Amino acid sequence: MIHQEIANYRLASQKLLKQNQNTPQEIVQHLGAIQAQDYAMAKWAIGSRCNATEKEIEEAINSGKIIRTHILRPTWHFVSADDIYWMLDLSRAQVKRLFTSSARQHGYDEKKLDQVNSSIEKLLSGNNHLTRDEIMQELNIKKASGDLSPVIIMMNAELEGLVCNGKMKGKQISYALLEERVSKPKTTLTKEEALAKLAKRYFESHGPATLLDFSWWSGFPPTAARLAINTIESELYSIEIDNQKYWFGTNFTEVDNFCESVHFLPAFDEILISYKTREASILLEHQSKAFTNNGIFKPIILENGKVIGTWKRTIKKDHAKIETQFFSDLDENKKSTLFKAIKPFENYLETKISIK
Repeated sequence: MIHQEIANYRLASQKLLKQNQNTPQEIVQHLGAIQAQDYAMAKWAIGSRCNATEKEIEEAINSGKIIRTHILRPTWHFVSADDIYWMLDLSRAQVKRLFTSSARQHGYDEKKLDQVNSSIEKLLSGNNHLTRDEIMQELNIKKASGDLSPVIIMMNAELEGLVCNGKMKGKQISYALLEERVSKPKTTLTKEEALAKLAKRYFESHGPATLLDFSWWSGFPPTAARLAINTIESELYSIEIDNQKYWFGTNFTEVDNFCESVHFLPAFDEILISYKTREASILLEHQSKAFTNNGIFKPIILENGKVIGTWKRTIKKDHAKIETQFFSDLDENKKSTLFKAIKPFENYLETKISIK
């Protein structure tokens, strides 16, 4: 393996290189966690890796097989119901530290947050799914410009394992009690066991990747990441390229270095966002066109594992409109060939697509 091949190997690890028969929940469980603040695009992150339609993925989320909550880093992720409790237990403290100061500035110390959680538990008890606005209304917390109280309250409730996403209410996401959606496991992991499990899951599904890549993705500092890797070192393969060690799973399958592939991937997709540095997939000169310094990622077009442009979609009444922007000029024949790769997205949406 050489540095130029890493992107193609990552496609294989992330289940993008070949078609598979995995369910949406299996895709999420394989990846460990999928960043999901952009709900619509996060569903396509799952759909682009299996044959499920958007409706089928929505059903997996509505039924509680896939959970959307704050975990790992201070943003939403999709996680499998099978992983929600141990992963929450592992990452809760580190994420809470990042918003504790803001919570106090808004008048919420631990005692007050516990009181609010008790009220939320009563509101949602009995599978009563409510939107954030409905919860705030019941708590008599009025909307105010610049007031982060609703965000702080619900993020804390998620991190404490009290709530997670409920069933969709039209186009609005609701909240439900986590224990009413997913039963608590009978056994628990130590922090060391959980971090080692998370590291193994990451390198098997995202490798080849570095220690700093795992540290970034997991939210844990490099010292903790190193300890986790030391624990599972015998369960991984590694390779050193340009004095940098890359780790990957032992079940890794050799891939054709010249395998042709084109993918239209969503904003915030794991293929870019899950790595500390992204030069393996996108040239430095193009990175500002695909993501910003403050963490906004655009939907991307990959050819053979390399980002060659961006795209956006507009949902119409009877079709979806796709507009593309390539980093270099392409002739019409080349574009026509690339545009064939939008077919999986058309199948996923179950609607016609116009693309230009």
